[in-house]
Parts: sequence; structure tokens; C-alpha cells
Amino acid sequence: MSEPVRWTEARVLAPEGWLELVAEALSLAPCGGAAFGRPSLATDAAPEGRDFVRVFIPDRMDSPALRAALEREVAGLSERTGAPELVGLRIEFRALPPEDYATSWRKSWKPFRVGRLCVLLPGSTRALREGDLPLQLEPGGAFGSGRHVTTRECLRVAQERVSPGESVLDAGSGSGILSVAAVLLGAEDALGFDIDPDAKPYADALARDNGVAARCEFRTGGFEVMAPADGRFDAVLANLCADVIGAGVSRLTLALRPGGWFVFSGCAEPRAALLRETLSGSGLCVEEERVCGRWHTFVGSRSKGSPDLHPRREPRMIP
Repeated sequence: MSEPVRWTEARVLAPEGWLELVAEALSLAPCGGAAFGRPSLATDAAPEGRDFVRVFIPDRMDSPALRAALEREVAGLSERTGAPELVGLRIEFRALPPEDYATSWRKSWKPFRVGRLCVLLPGSTRALREGDLPLQLEPGGAFGSGRHVTTRECLRVAQERVSPGESVLDAGSGSGILSVAAVLLGAEDALGFDIDPDAKPYADALARDNGVAARCEFRTGGFEVMAPADGRFDAVLANLCADVIGAGVSRLTLALRPGGWFVFSGCAEPRAALLRETLSGSGLCVEEERVCGRWHTFVGSRSKGSPDLHPRREPRMIP
């Protein structure tokens, strides 16, 4: 990148036991995955029974509207859960120097497993178990650190469904973790795209670090950058907001071969019913709906007998 990305930190001092829920409330696009713990040694330690939850917003995507939406999400937690300890949570917004984001990630990010995938920092000396499949990840300025439950669910499904030789489409690829994982699991190739212009450099680096750069391609843009993609892909992965999936479902269905499989995650509870209906009406068969907290993940396939969808068909928007 020609210039370093600048970030704003959104920070909440939250009660222990509720940190992941607060992190989910803060994880509205375009916020990066959550970090936990105090930002630096210069920051006062959290009071006993509480800790910091932090997400990171690219400066160019920060706005009063986004901040207001985040504040509404956090303010509504107590009412949605019935937990009095969540009353009065406040968000503090703080501009970060360019280098602070990666430093914060390194302090708080820890290796983790999803099935046999073991996600590690580059150069890690962590001992692996027999059968482990290592994936080296340098947390940085693109969504997809693996920390969020929706990313992990996609990784679980990929392990269950990827077959050798498949071609995979990764919609909203962010850091590239799903594309790279799919290829490591045996896919022949993966194409990822993301509207965030800062995502491609991170995804390209992730593919290089894991020795699969020749089999992963990343593009900057929306659904239009898939073309031509009619029936090209054996699998479609999308970890995106429900409204984005709903808006692009006709293009995603068209890109998937009849009989091919999909996993769509990132759908919050209030939008699950409408997204379920939208998918079923678009030539897709929902075979599983996995729920973790407030997040729904849809897994299924394109019906073999479904008609081809015209790429210019108006998508159904989710309000």
C-alpha cells in the first residue's frame, strides 16, 4: 500500500462474561474483528470484573451515522438480554496512529483451532498435533482474523464440504482467510473479492505466506468483478451482512454450478427469516441453518433442476 491505513478504535469497558456479546454488537461492517484487553501498558488496567472490548474502523469509512449505529447496538444489549449489568455501556472513539492497529492485534490475538485447521502467527513455534493443517495469519487491516464466530463457522463448513479439485468463490473475502483455507483443504483454486481497497494486499500476502498464491486470486470491487462467472464455481463462501447477501444472491446463485454448495454467514438474528426466504426463492436449497448466539449461518446447495438466473435480474433487497 502506498500509504498506511489510519484507524479509529471503538472501545467499550464491559463486564467479564459478556465480552463476546459486546464484541458482536460492535462488529457492524466495516469494523474489523474484536480485540480484548487494555490497548497498552500506558492505559489504566480495567476494574476488577471488567475488561476492554475494541474494534477498529478505517478512517475513510468512519462517520457519525456508523458511530450512532454502534452506540444503538451497545445501548440495546441490556434490553435484548435482560442483563442489568449491561445497562449504561458507553463507547469511546479514539484515533490511532497507523502502526497501532497491527500492534494491538499482536498483543491480543492468539492461535486457535477450528477442527484440524490450526491458525498461527507467522514464525510460530507452537507444536502441532498429528493431522493439523497450519494456516499462518498476520492480523492486519482487513476483516477476517478468524476471531469472529461467523468466520469460524465458515471454516468449519469448509472442512466438511471442500472436495479436491473444486473451484471456490469467496464473496467479501477481506483478509483472504476463507479462500486460503479452502485451497489448503484441497480446492483447486479460489477467487475472492472485496469492496475494501485495503483488503487485496493483505489477502495476497496471506496466500503467499501459506504457499498458495498461484491458486488464489483477489479482486477489488463488488459482485460485478466476478463476471464472467456463470456456473463456474463448485462452492460459494460469503461471510457478509444479510442485506449484502440478499442484494447479491441472484449473482451468487448464477456463479454456482447446479449441485454446487454454499455457506453464507454473517446474518444477525433479526434478518434471518427474510434471508432464509430470499435464499429459498433464488434456486438455492438451504440444508442446514446453524445458530451461534445471534448469528445464523446458512449451508446448502444449488438445486440441480433450478433454472439459470439472468445476471441482470433485479436482486431482492432486504430492508
